[in-house]
Amino acid sequence: MTDRVFTADLAAHFGQEVLLRGWVQRLRETKSTTFIVLKDASGTVQVVADPQKTKPLGLKTEDCVEVVGRPRAEARARQGYEVDLVDVRLLAAAAEGLPFTSMSKLDDVGPEVQLDYRPMTLRTDRGGTVFRVQAALIEGFRAALRRRRFTEIFSSKIVGGGTEGGTNLFEIKYFERSAYLAQSPQFYKEHGVAGLERVFETGHVYRAEPHATSRHLTEYYSLDLEMGFVDGPEDVMQLEREVLSEVFEEVRTRFGDPVPGFDSYLPSLMEVPAWEFGECLERLRSAHGREDLVDDLDPEAERQLCALAEKETGVSAVFVVGFPLANRPFYTHPRGAAGAAQSFDLLFRGLEITTGGQRLHRRADLEEALRGRGIEPSSFEAHLRMFDLGMPPHGGLAIGAERLTGQVLGLKNVREATLYPRDRHRVEP
Repeated sequence: MTDRVFTADLAAHFGQEVLLRGWVQRLRETKSTTFIVLKDASGTVQVVADPQKTKPLGLKTEDCVEVVGRPRAEARARQGYEVDLVDVRLLAAAAEGLPFTSMSKLDDVGPEVQLDYRPMTLRTDRGGTVFRVQAALIEGFRAALRRRRFTEIFSSKIVGGGTEGGTNLFEIKYFERSAYLAQSPQFYKEHGVAGLERVFETGHVYRAEPHATSRHLTEYYSLDLEMGFVDGPEDVMQLEREVLSEVFEEVRTRFGDPVPGFDSYLPSLMEVPAWEFGECLERLRSAHGREDLVDDLDPEAERQLCALAEKETGVSAVFVVGFPLANRPFYTHPRGAAGAAQSFDLLFRGLEITTGGQRLHRRADLEEALRGRGIEPSSFEAHLRMFDLGMPPHGGLAIGAERLTGQVLGLKNVREATLYPRDRHRVEP
């Protein structure tokens, strides 16, 4: 049998008989000619056929087919070539009356229908591009860290307790006891620092939070890193500036800027400022009369701060550092003596996409922090013993891949950047 050729590679096979496989994206029939636009993983090509060879099959859009043909140059074709059909075989017929097709405009298709028929969403140019860009973002994150001597780790998603004191956990039955789905790989990242110094992980995490908003998921894909021998959260923020700037450059190179069909945003982040939390509150009071914020930022404040940063620096992004310590996890390192934390958020295009900071690295400090929150340190003994091994000062961050993708492409809802969203209401398909 002839080896399969992808549509994007046909220019190297002019005049040869080739085997193509894909879906019928468009179909147009005249008395003398049938035109089939065939779509595969690499792109599309127009196939020109004798109707006598196609009519017996009753072809329609979205059918899965195999085509034998001969490619030739055609200046009028978008790709610069077409394929003359020799033979065609129906591999699997699509159903009649599908709710939408690969040529549909997704803005005209309800979000729940898109999820119910997710493979068809992916077959559209827009739907497919979202997840190709997301894959490029994650691939770029991995590559940028490997270049900086980070080692990728793969931690368990079944845990005995929470990293944040046992809140917002999904409980599962684990043989004769209860276990939980991991809400973060934080402890494992810190263990990795004790052994490898610089580690990262990409994987799903789980939050049993009863949200039903455009920005929250109960299962999301987290891009995590942790690094040893830091002097403060500024080291981690600088690393993120470098990594995301490189990642965005890669996406610009591969997909264009702007990404076709999207309100994309792929700036260099090297000049993104870091504003203290208290400074942010003052800026919001001065610019917008905000007097309602005390110990955290709401979504409107995140949008307002990004707009202020863009006005000053030209980039809609800002690091907010020094959040109140009481609202951060117990392992967070204090920032000075005024109750602030060595933690930060990166706000990007009006939305928080990263949380990070410096962690406590001495066992006695962790035990004190736990007792200060009414938690008995013995319940964290399996974690605390790792701090008997000479744990260096360390810090790290976590980026939500779906949020990052949504903000890069200008999507309105994080579920658009989630293959199969899990939220308060949806657990299938």
